[in-house]
Amino acid sequence: MKPGLSLRVSQHLALTPQLQQSIRLLQLSTLELSQEVEQMLDDNPFLERTADEAVREDFGMAEADAPAQTDDYAADEAARVAPALETGERLADSATPSEGAEPPLGDTAPDWEGDGSVEWSANDTEWGGDAPARQRNGGEEDETDATDLAHAHESLTDFLHRQALALRLNEVDRAALRFLIESLTDDGYLEDPLEDLARGLAGDDDLEQLEELVHRFTVALRLLQSLEPVGVGARNLAECLRLQLSALAADEDDDTDPAVVRAALCICDQPLEQLARRDVRRLTQATGEGEERTRAAMALIARLEPRPGRRFADVERHVVVPDVIVRKAARSREGQPQFVVQLNPDVMPRLRVHDVYAGALRGHRGGEGHQALQQRLQEARWFIKNIQQRFDTILRVSRAIVDRQRAFFVHGELAMRPLVLRDIADELGLHESTISRVTTAKYMATPIGTFELKYFFGSGLGTETGGNASSTAVRALIKQFVAAESPAKPLSDSQIAEMLKEQGIECARRTVAKYREALKIAPANLRKAL
Repeated sequence: MKPGLSLRVSQHLALTPQLQQSIRLLQLSTLELSQEVEQMLDDNPFLERTADEAVREDFGMAEADAPAQTDDYAADEAARVAPALETGERLADSATPSEGAEPPLGDTAPDWEGDGSVEWSANDTEWGGDAPARQRNGGEEDETDATDLAHAHESLTDFLHRQALALRLNEVDRAALRFLIESLTDDGYLEDPLEDLARGLAGDDDLEQLEELVHRFTVALRLLQSLEPVGVGARNLAECLRLQLSALAADEDDDTDPAVVRAALCICDQPLEQLARRDVRRLTQATGEGEERTRAAMALIARLEPRPGRRFADVERHVVVPDVIVRKAARSREGQPQFVVQLNPDVMPRLRVHDVYAGALRGHRGGEGHQALQQRLQEARWFIKNIQQRFDTILRVSRAIVDRQRAFFVHGELAMRPLVLRDIADELGLHESTISRVTTAKYMATPIGTFELKYFFGSGLGTETGGNASSTAVRALIKQFVAAESPAKPLSDSQIAEMLKEQGIECARRTVAKYREALKIAPANLRKAL
């Protein structure tokens, strides 16, 4: 093979830092965007937060309803090359031998100069001026942080320690009880055997001390299981249920039939798989009671609390803050209800370029470090623009979704229409990947609830009339059928499939089973009433 030189002309596309940032901001959730804004405020001195009202940029929300033009949105340009970016392809600017190709991403520092003009905007004012400052009720002394409220409740261990203070115990037993309380799970179970707990303190060498610790822990366990909530300190589910049933039997004020309680205790001594399968025949044989009393005992067990520490669990509270708010319009057009779609002002960051710093930079051109500061100024301007077009795109997509799914907002899930990303992408002139980014981790508050934007998309199932029915509507029908079924004779998946067919929807039994499991509905044999 003879070596040689050759010249080849080719065209490539490159993602500039501005477009990369636009794509990244578009897919961030509200919380992630807030963190990104805080990071940028810390890093860039030309960016500041403001609470003043200001005139919006000309390219902003006022033109959100204009017909979609791909060139009007940098994010749309990025969307055309985003699939290649996701697959790892190297993109470069359109280049000719005379112009030279742009270096690969990451080889040089980001260039935020855009078209080379420092005066990118005639007015370095802020964006987000239509977002009113959040008002608090009451004075500063009445202000309470939501995090403080979330952690203000009493934990299970604190509740048990407070009860233990009322017990007259010596120092050794008090320490053993405290150790067991600290060893409980969030559900109130003591999963580690007493021997293992004692061995962790005494080791394997000192057998006498090990036996003493096991004895102390055994005594402390009885004390622990006598505390509230009933069932705490159990080693397994069966023991937890037995503790609660024993407390019912000892409660003179409780009017539960003692024979039913005894039958329930016998059931708890059997393998719990029989109870889970509702095997009434075998449980009747095991208890020696009649079928009616056995069913009453099973119903009594179903009312018990399998997780005694549930109400004390410090579960992290995720508050969904909607990005878009949908309200019903005051007037309807031609008798049809209309809906108004708007951005949530509470999630829109209100940023602007620092006027003093920007003016000082313009007045000292050519000074030391001027070029680097000029890039930071341009970076701040692009950041504001990219955040604005992020919300512009979210608003446009949300309005298109509401327009397509208008029947859902009027009649609910049963009226949901089949909708895929391509439908919205074609309507707005965007790429499917852009729609996917917009609808991920973005939420819409509606008159009937708060939903993720992806919730409104779903595949379609064929109907007898040749149309399509949304999978969301089919799941709603399945939920409706199960809610109306006879408890003594629940519907099987095959029967539900037949009922859907009567409604004109072709849905196989396996599809019904998949939808039922997605709705967390138990199979027919487990839904059967006792």
